[in-house]
Amino acid sequence: MIRLLLNSKHKLLIIDTLFSGQTFTWKYFSDSTDFSARIIDNNPVFVSSLSDTEIEVVCEDSRIAGMLPQEFFRDYFSMDLDGRAAFPENFRLKYPDLWNTLEGYFPVRVLKQDPFETMVTFMCAQGIGMRIIRNQVSMLAEHYGTRFDVTFRDIPVTLHNFPSPQALASADAVKLSRCTNNNRIRARNIISASKAVCEGKIDFGSLRDKSLPLEQVRRKLCELDGIGYKIADCIALFGLGRFDAFPVDTHVKQFMSQWFGSSTASLPLTPANYLKIVAGAHQILVPELAGYAGHILFHCWRKEVKKLRSY
Repeated sequence: MIRLLLNSKHKLLIIDTLFSGQTFTWKYFSDSTDFSARIIDNNPVFVSSLSDTEIEVVCEDSRIAGMLPQEFFRDYFSMDLDGRAAFPENFRLKYPDLWNTLEGYFPVRVLKQDPFETMVTFMCAQGIGMRIIRNQVSMLAEHYGTRFDVTFRDIPVTLHNFPSPQALASADAVKLSRCTNNNRIRARNIISASKAVCEGKIDFGSLRDKSLPLEQVRRKLCELDGIGYKIADCIALFGLGRFDAFPVDTHVKQFMSQWFGSSTASLPLTPANYLKIVAGAHQILVPELAGYAGHILFHCWRKEVKKLRSY
């Protein structure tokens, strides 16, 4: 086992980060210990918080996704980015009460995840709560992924890696629908999207190019059945490292209306209105980090206003 101690100059809330609605594959163990675990690149990974600015990461391999573990996890957890940087200097003066509330949420980081996993998990996440999403994603991993039985801190842990594009592309739609809340259309769309990745019609390597306009990334992803603007922006933000992507869902519409007075946010979420809300967010927030700020606002809204749990 490789044990890493990762330090940040800024506070990091690891549990809030992992269970804030941007990923659905981490498992939290809190009975006699306090750690989270999942499989990354066929590698069991265990993460726990040591202090407000330090986390422990334990993994098995000396390389993860072709990178040294130290480099991979610093990037994965956005260790070097302060959430405050996503808000312009005048934000605190314009929205003092909101800023004070956000103080406890700036340590939430946006993860840099695998884009295929991000695509499929957010295709599962349409119009349902986080617990159901986690259940669907867990079932996908159990049925189409590989099982890992490991021991950590004397605790037996069973984990499954997220299925490969090939595994889901060859799945039967009826059987897969058991993992998508019996939604066969969603199952067929996941299979179709997985085939597009296998066939190279969707090339995440090319889409990760930061010089590519976000509109072009969104347009390419929206060619797939089952993917609209919101899911495309989720893939861009959480899977491609495009922190300028600003996904808009019901919660985002609500806080854009209540906190920032957006009249468009109170209207039906048509494609045209979606883009107007995104444009408004880019004016309020630091444009190149609007999605990063949006996720902090999203998590704050869910917990402070809606009083929702994340796990």
